[in-house]
Amino acid sequence: MSVLKLRPSYKDYIWGGHRLVEEYGKEYDGDILAESWELSCHPDGPSTLANGQYAGKTLEQYIEEAGKEVLGTNCRRFRDFPILIKFIDAKNDLSIQVHPDNRYALKNEGQYGKTEMWYVMDAGKDAFLYYGFKQEISKEEFAKRIEEDTLLEVLNAVPVQKGDVLFIESGTIHAIGKDILIAEIQQNSNLTYRVYDYGRVGKDGKKRDLHIEKALAVTNRVPLVKSRSSYPHVADCDYFTVDKLNMDGHMMRRMEGYVSEESFVSLLFLDGEGTVSCTDENEGAKERDDLCVSYEKGDSLFLPAGTGKYVIEGTCDVLITTIRDKAAPVRIGIDIGGTNTKIGLVDVHQKLIDTMSIPTEAERAPEEVVRSIAEAALELLDKNGIVMDQCVGVGIGMPGTIDRRNGIVRYSNNIRWEEVPLAQMIGAYLPIPVSVANDADCAALGEALAGAGKDCTDVIMITLGTGVGGGIIMDGDIYAGKGAGGSELGHMVIVENGEPCTCGRKGCLEAYASAAALKRDARRASGKDLEPEEIFGRAAQGDPVMQAVRDTYIRRLGLGIANIVNIFRPQLVLLGGGISAQGETLLAPLRRIVQEECFGGEKNDVPEIEAAVLGNDAGMIGAAGLV
Repeated sequence: MSVLKLRPSYKDYIWGGHRLVEEYGKEYDGDILAESWELSCHPDGPSTLANGQYAGKTLEQYIEEAGKEVLGTNCRRFRDFPILIKFIDAKNDLSIQVHPDNRYALKNEGQYGKTEMWYVMDAGKDAFLYYGFKQEISKEEFAKRIEEDTLLEVLNAVPVQKGDVLFIESGTIHAIGKDILIAEIQQNSNLTYRVYDYGRVGKDGKKRDLHIEKALAVTNRVPLVKSRSSYPHVADCDYFTVDKLNMDGHMMRRMEGYVSEESFVSLLFLDGEGTVSCTDENEGAKERDDLCVSYEKGDSLFLPAGTGKYVIEGTCDVLITTIRDKAAPVRIGIDIGGTNTKIGLVDVHQKLIDTMSIPTEAERAPEEVVRSIAEAALELLDKNGIVMDQCVGVGIGMPGTIDRRNGIVRYSNNIRWEEVPLAQMIGAYLPIPVSVANDADCAALGEALAGAGKDCTDVIMITLGTGVGGGIIMDGDIYAGKGAGGSELGHMVIVENGEPCTCGRKGCLEAYASAAALKRDARRASGKDLEPEEIFGRAAQGDPVMQAVRDTYIRRLGLGIANIVNIFRPQLVLLGGGISAQGETLLAPLRRIVQEECFGGEKNDVPEIEAAVLGNDAGMIGAAGLV
């Protein structure tokens, strides 16, 4: 519980004035103060903490040391700190500019795009700003007017006064006019494309750079409504929600608020003076300077998520910014295989909206493989009319040894990757949180979330394919133990000094219960190369040799499952992979063996054994479930 006062970073852009020093008490000794970045984790201008345990540290350092929990659960979907809040003093006209959206910015600039809102704190008698076009124009006309210096003729000039609010979505051409003071709340970005700058020169005596081609690519060239309704809020979007509080000191002089675990609260004081306080009855609280903080005009306060009740007393005009939950969120689930990669869009009900499959072509460099996967994911979003802003994260299932904490593929035999920072690489294309896990773990999670195990919290899944893989779901999440690697259910020894296993040991469950092992034993017994379905089929038709092969296979698989059940005591054991298609022919005898072999037998709760039901969809749904 704390109330943290922030010190801003300052910008002396050539169009700025000095009102932020004269009227808002900013501690700055330069001649021009164009902007003060009040709440910022951006490397171009981080704000710092003025009080509390972390005084003197940047806001970003505080978040790193205190933990991302201080941002709230609604911020988990953001890869970085979501917003930047600033004061702007436009003594002169700003350049005509446009901001790209996330997708364009990440692809071309390696950083986020920008959506923002303006709250007009003060404006001169004839002040106006530019906001979109008067009428729709073609890309060709846009380019020609930039070249001929006639762009201002088609821009929409909007007169403004104190208290006006404008919401500027990415792609909107705009500019703040002279003699306007603004509070701006925006995405955490410093990316701007200038298209017209009145011929001005910078500090170096040269004309400032324009970004014509990029602006042509991202600008929305149709007229806009002055502001969209965000009632009951001042502004509301997936990046920020802004409310305004006015306390006149007479009719209203005290307000109680509450900071939940869902989001931090930012308080930006436009006017007034008073105190903001929270309570902490712990020993030593009286000595803390972050429980009751005074404020005055121009101050910025940060209340961490989970602070609980807080009280504002005095007089004020204050903008209160929080981060809400995303509406109708979508997650991207990616299942990378040695041959093909499957990509799915998953909704809040764990349903696949759409999927696509592309060749992995693992012989290529990891950078090329990742680029193809990311571009395919973006194509799938476009196909379904889903903007990136609607995505809360991407999860990736990958064969091999995975460092989940850092999103690194330590080693993948199937794809022959070593030490590949997969989460970081995908994140360069998809500006959302990225999680990576072993593909078998993802398949198990998918079945637990939306398949045969959806009514259970503790599920073991065993995949019977070329090898024996599996995943352990405990309390609804993947159990991976400490460090990289995760569970390797196929590599428990069930026969000492038994058959050689692909891992280098002898007698592993994989050496007896995989499809390869079943085919090996059938070949030894009959001299014929048979597929698993043929082996089970001949056994069902009365072939005594194949019956013996089948029964031995089931017996050893059953012993392996009993061992796993004795350790983890799950509610359900699921079988996936090709052999699981044998259904009750396989499942019924396995249930009997596990009942007999499990510790405690009939006096204990022995889990059901069922076949997985999602097939190839499990990996995508489970990968999305990592987010």
